[in-house]
Amino acid sequence: MKVCPICHQTYADNDQNFCLNDGGTLTRLTDDAPPTIFMEPPRITNQTNWENSEPISPWQNHPNLQNPSFASPMRVQGKDQTLPTVSLVLGILSFVLICCYGGIPFGIGALVTGYLGLNNFNHNPMQYGGKGLAIAGLILGAISVLGSVIFILFAILGSLK
Repeated sequence: MKVCPICHQTYADNDQNFCLNDGGTLTRLTDDAPPTIFMEPPRITNQTNWENSEPISPWQNHPNLQNPSFASPMRVQGKDQTLPTVSLVLGILSFVLICCYGGIPFGIGALVTGYLGLNNFNHNPMQYGGKGLAIAGLILGAISVLGSVIFILFAILGSLK
């Protein structure tokens, strides 16, 4: 389509170059408007008083709306996982240091802290967490202590011959 810039007459013939009314040069009609977006209707978000199953009106006297609190938000505290984390770290260190006789002290430390962490979790699971970490530390510590003992026995038996 083409349009006359003077009289704003539109012509469907794209081969026509001049307006038939005033002789002005026709320009191509471009639609620069963005396309119309059709959206779904908004969802209903009325607050409901669940005790009476009635909607709460915004002008109703509500104690929380009358006196808003501007205090800082409370910090949500997670479960304590200190001992299980220490147990896992000591278990990994003991597993890495099996060949250097470091498996025994680090392994015993992993066993003790893993046992304490698992004991804390079993007695108070609401406060303490990290059951999986404690079990992993216990397993790595036990493997490291046994591996170090076996390594030492082979060293002793190898030196006897």
